[in-house]
Amino acid sequence: MRYNGWHAGRSQGVGSLLREWRKMRRMSQLELASRADSSARHISFIETGRASPSRNILLRLADQMDIPIRERNVLLVAAGFAPFFPENSFTETGDLSVVREELKRLLVAYEPNPVFIRDAQYRVIEANRAFHALMSDVAEHLLLPSPNVMRLTMHPEGLAPRIHKYHLWRAHLLGRLRHQLTMSGSETLRELYEEVSHYPAPPPRHGENTGPDRDDAFRFPFALPLLMEHEGQVLSFVSAVMSLSAPTEVTVSELEVEIFLPANPETAQALQAMGERITRMERGRGIRSLT
Repeated sequence: MRYNGWHAGRSQGVGSLLREWRKMRRMSQLELASRADSSARHISFIETGRASPSRNILLRLADQMDIPIRERNVLLVAAGFAPFFPENSFTETGDLSVVREELKRLLVAYEPNPVFIRDAQYRVIEANRAFHALMSDVAEHLLLPSPNVMRLTMHPEGLAPRIHKYHLWRAHLLGRLRHQLTMSGSETLRELYEEVSHYPAPPPRHGENTGPDRDDAFRFPFALPLLMEHEGQVLSFVSAVMSLSAPTEVTVSELEVEIFLPANPETAQALQAMGERITRMERGRGIRSLT
């Protein structure tokens, strides 16, 4: 299934699929045609089924509408073409094993900062030791079989009770999820949004403002911080998201690396101490570090 029934979806004609994407991107036929070096008449003919598009014109139109790579393949299949972009396994022994190993090295390189790799549905594929340490008291059912970042953060048995100014961080995450849903049209993301947006919020802390006044969100000079309790201390993070540039493969195009950087010296010191403690514990158990 796809958002708005698109992926019921694969039997849907290429013209109607193209029209749905164009409307989602709020583009006129004329605007799309001028960007893709075509004509509004030709695009109209494709959308109504009066003309059969070539593979090249479909790829140009998809590029101008910033359609996700996975959905570009859907467009091509609907038009009778073979998928253009390959999709490979991201397992330890799959075709992308080299990419996975290098990304795992990146996770280690950023320690003691928490870092994880996720897919388009916010499922955690790999994470470093610092990330797992912060999840130490999360309910086990949220960690297995495939942890989802949105559930880990907003579920009442996840991180939500430990997050200060939770209403601000929740609004940020839901806004981010809505944006990705709009860009991708994913039915899976729509279902995830419906689920997490209905999780009950933890009660506000004494004196904490949860009203419409968001002035307190801007006391930090350059980004909204994630304020989270851990081992009796409030840690302050800002997050950065990284993706691989110019992807030409479906799985790789959907990967994102999220890094949580310390927003103050106290958090940096706490992370350093946590990293040293984890290393000592691993050495005591005879576990070799990836480094």
